[in-house]
Amino acid sequence: MSEQQASSPSRTQEFIAQADRWGAHNYHPLDVVLTRGEGCYVWDIDDRRYLDCLAAYSAVNQGHCHPRIVGALQEQAARLTLTSRAFHNDQMGVFLERLCDTLGYERALPMNTGAEAVETAIKATRKWGYKVKGVAADSAEIIVMDGNFHGRTTTIVSFSTDEQARDGFGPFTPGFKLVPYGDAAAVQEAITPNTVGVLVEPIQGEGGVVLPPDGFLATVAQICRDENVLLIGDEVQTGLGRTGKLLACDWESVRPDVLILGKALGGGVYPVSAVLADSEIMDVFHPGDHGSTFGGNPLAAAVGQAALTVLIDEQLVDRAAELGEWFMGRLRAIGSPHVELVRGRGLMVGVVIKESSGPARPFCKALKRRGILAKETHEQVIRFAPPLVITREIIEEILPEIEAVLLGDDVELG
Repeated sequence: MSEQQASSPSRTQEFIAQADRWGAHNYHPLDVVLTRGEGCYVWDIDDRRYLDCLAAYSAVNQGHCHPRIVGALQEQAARLTLTSRAFHNDQMGVFLERLCDTLGYERALPMNTGAEAVETAIKATRKWGYKVKGVAADSAEIIVMDGNFHGRTTTIVSFSTDEQARDGFGPFTPGFKLVPYGDAAAVQEAITPNTVGVLVEPIQGEGGVVLPPDGFLATVAQICRDENVLLIGDEVQTGLGRTGKLLACDWESVRPDVLILGKALGGGVYPVSAVLADSEIMDVFHPGDHGSTFGGNPLAAAVGQAALTVLIDEQLVDRAAELGEWFMGRLRAIGSPHVELVRGRGLMVGVVIKESSGPARPFCKALKRRGILAKETHEQVIRFAPPLVITREIIEEILPEIEAVLLGDDVELG
């Protein structure tokens, strides 16, 4: 891939200035304005092509505008898009059955965004604690992890350890106990008679592609079984093939009691999320307890079915496993003096930049100039998470560009 020139300053800056003028400043995107996508590529307004190495934070595992998913969207959009949950539709039940059969659960509750699904899981876990476990009213506790990212609602930021995520948004919701990520002994110590759940990401994506020690998830799962506590697995980013298994929890043969899915469940074309659990847990919900006007709408259900079909039929989970290990090996072999380590699983890869070399963002800017879109997280980490439809040949093509950037070429080092 030849080095890319910057987009036309006038056109690019015009779109950026318009968004800055009329939108809230709650994101800090790279200065590229995208207009179309196909597979693992996107194009800017000047028709310059880039390899997408973020995949919309793993929402585009199946690739941009996958024809089978877009086709399902178009066909359903021409028939029926929304009924609300006041009425049944002919797509939701089919989708939920397919979802439960694929993931191995008895019931699913459809929502829209990942944060909504996390909130749903929290509500289900608390009500299970009161109605099934017998915890006293309004005293339920959920154990959460240092460095977590589960969304940005007021409840979720209440247990975030990111000060910016909390600054100015209190008072905070009680009922959460924080322990170090990867420390199973700390989980055990934090459990009390009021503990109803342990909420964990099998890999902390926004936290910097941080993996817990081997055996951590399996040990926590056993602790939860022994203590009659629900294990809640947030697989919004890590699920549906991203890490080289259908679920990242599968790496340790762990089955969460409550599973949270989102992002790739909508195939990158429509927001779809869901919480899955068995009947003992899900049956705590009764009409009026929880809901969403758009949750389970026929358009989302049709898209979700297609997204699952593509993932399985095109064997994208196996591709992520195969390419991920090979890609990380090639990144480590670069031997950059600016790279502290390369970590990840499957095609969820974090390249940690040494603090002495400055933050990761200048490296991401340099990658963009060479036609590769990646994004920094937690200051020092470049995240590489391309759509799972990517091939070895495409990665081979961009490796020289990545190597040049990681070696410091065209990077404004701090």
